[in-house]
Amino acid sequence: MRVPRLAVVPAALGCFLAAGCGGGSSGGGGSGQSAPLQHPAALVGDVGHDDAFKIGLTDDQGNPIRHLAAGTYSLTINDESSIHDFHLTGSGVDKSTSVPETGKQTFSVTFAPGTYSFVCDPHASQMHGKFTVS
Repeated sequence: MRVPRLAVVPAALGCFLAAGCGGGSSGGGGSGQSAPLQHPAALVGDVGHDDAFKIGLTDDQGNPIRHLAAGTYSLTINDESSIHDFHLTGSGVDKSTSVPETGKQTFSVTFAPGTYSFVCDPHASQMHGKFTVS
C-alpha cells in the first residue's frame, strides 16, 4: 500500500499566527497564540458595518490577525460607515480611508518587523487593534 506524502511549505514563504486582535471587535485580544498558518493571500480591514463601533483586520478567510511575517501584502479595506475610518500605521506604513466616504479600497502594504496599529480616528479609544510583524 502506498502512503500519501504530506506537502511541506518552505519557511521562506512566511507564516502568520491568527488569534483575536480585534477580529471585528474593538480592542486587542488576549495573550494566546495559534499554530502557524501559510502566508495569507490578502488582508481585509473592516470598519463600521451598520454604523457599528467595530473594527477588525483579518486574513482573506476571516481569521483575525495578531502576527504576520514581514513582507508585502494586499490590503482591502471595507469602510461601511460615513462616521468611521480605518487607519493603519506602523514602521513605514500610513494607510487610511476617510470620514465621511465609504466603500472598498485596496492598497499594497509592505510590513517590516515591528508593531502596527489600526484605529478609527474619530473613535480611537473604542475602536482599535494591533499586531506584530517579525
